[in-house]
Amino acid sequence: MIDTAQFPTLNPTLHRETIPGGGHRSLILRAGQRLRLTDTEGCANLTLMALNAGQKSERLNLPDTLKAQHTAYLTAGHCLYSDMGRVLLAITEDTCGWHDCFGGTLNAGEVREKYGAGTFDDLRNGFFRNGSDNLLIEMGKWDLGVQDIQMVVNFFSKVAVRDGGHLHYVPEHSKPGNHVDLYAPMDTLVVMTAVQHPMDPAPRYAPRPVDIAIDDVRDTAITAACRRSCAENGRAFYNTELFCL
Repeated sequence: MIDTAQFPTLNPTLHRETIPGGGHRSLILRAGQRLRLTDTEGCANLTLMALNAGQKSERLNLPDTLKAQHTAYLTAGHCLYSDMGRVLLAITEDTCGWHDCFGGTLNAGEVREKYGAGTFDDLRNGFFRNGSDNLLIEMGKWDLGVQDIQMVVNFFSKVAVRDGGHLHYVPEHSKPGNHVDLYAPMDTLVVMTAVQHPMDPAPRYAPRPVDIAIDDVRDTAITAACRRSCAENGRAFYNTELFCL
């Protein structure tokens, strides 16, 4: 008889898909589930919004997220705070090391100015999409609109600060296969689009794909490093757990 106790518990993948370059997706990550984002080709950018799935007026607050954790970027051990002081997502694993919180995303006019027209009439499904419209398309599926647009995290992109306080985009920051894991301690609506970072100096429109996979973890031990990283995180997890009672 095989002693199964010697083998680790496997977390079966509940869902897996690829967001193509220029594509968009939204989903509810249930409490206890983990979302893995993977940059399959390298140099991807995944723009992400997050909201309380059951009470959509509660949403990601990036100023509080950064201020409370004394950081200017996100990586493993950090949390994404809501405007109610709760944890929408916890970064439990990260092989990339730096994710941008300043760059935002481009609208249609900015994409046209940067990359050219790229219209549907000329390119059909290869037309030049923009992050603002992509997010709004997904938000509309959840009865949200332009008034609900918020600050975003640009996963797999690095924007550093040079002497004098100037922001500097770091090209080729993410390598093929880099991934980041986002654990949801509460039901969280995630809205995503795989578009180029606004500060990307590449002259050609060429957004890269990002793989997403969801598995069921339901083990709060996975958030231990996040809880310990600062006292504010511990309080935010307490607020979240109280809300989910």
